[in-house]
Amino acid sequence: MKAGIHPKYDKAIVTCACGETFETRSTKPQIRVEVCSKCHPFYTGQRQVVTTQGGRIERFRTRWNLDQE
Repeated sequence: MKAGIHPKYDKAIVTCACGETFETRSTKPQIRVEVCSKCHPFYTGQRQVVTTQGGRIERFRTRWNLDQE
């Protein structure tokens, strides 16, 4: 790498809105985020991955009430 043309890459403190802090590396010394792995609903178990029930045809039939015929 050429000297003097790249930004300085040092330690950075990441601060979440929930109060959690952790250390990483970045060109910025301080980073503020709204959600982290401690407060995100997917990672905390408050929300789970929803599997789709049925395919396209079944959803189309229920939407347009075609099963009543």
